[in-house]
Amino acid sequence: MAGAPAAAQDWRPVAPENLLVIDTAKGRIVAELDPRAAPRAVERIRTLADQGFYDGLKFHRVIPDFMAQTGDPLGTGAGGSELPDIPGEFEFRRGRGDPFLRIGDPAANGVQRGLLGSMAVTTQPDAQMMVTADFKTSATALFCPGVLGMARNGDPDSANSQFFIMTGRNENLDGAYTPFGRVLAGFEAVRALKSGSEAEDGRVTDPDVMTRVRTAAALPEAERPTARVQTPASAAFVAEVERIRAAEGARFDICDVQPAAEVAG
Repeated sequence: MAGAPAAAQDWRPVAPENLLVIDTAKGRIVAELDPRAAPRAVERIRTLADQGFYDGLKFHRVIPDFMAQTGDPLGTGAGGSELPDIPGEFEFRRGRGDPFLRIGDPAANGVQRGLLGSMAVTTQPDAQMMVTADFKTSATALFCPGVLGMARNGDPDSANSQFFIMTGRNENLDGAYTPFGRVLAGFEAVRALKSGSEAEDGRVTDPDVMTRVRTAAALPEAERPTARVQTPASAAFVAEVERIRAAEGARFDICDVQPAAEVAG
């Protein structure tokens, strides 16, 4: 996104433990993990990544303009780690301290769409917090392009090691799968991954692999990338949203916007 501001207060740094670095032959993919949206999923991804579990694993299922799936040691879609499955995290609780920027008018039922960190979300309005025991309200992160989600089978509580990276928008996943982060840099590398046959549900016969996956915190300091993300409330981002809204007209969607990110190293 163009027009990034120079003012330091318009940016927030990404903690190294929340920066996932995926190296591939197609380039490096850097994503921000969001423990606010999915704490169990983020902890699982951190644990496996920093153990080296993902190194060498295939992008075994890739469907253009939908998603690229990986994280299976068998490379078939049927494998996982030795760790127990984790429950689905399809919504989370948002408090007043969470920097939510509403984008667009509320729906008829009062549900709002906007950005929280790097993630697009739907949420109940702030007023709802006044009638809840924890002074928070429910929110659901959306499966926009660049979002990382936990793969699972028919059991909603069967996520383990496999995950996918969205390359298109799919509303059918919202509230049914666990979104746990979003790509900040290297989205072109995700799109460049070898795709599979539509007739075989995206199974790739000669797949690309993840050569190394770590959180930035686990990398040697000399190899550790850093990242900062534009705050959604910054004047530059608000202006960019309005520019995109005007250009898209009636087609405008919350997934059309994402705060700018700067990744170094």
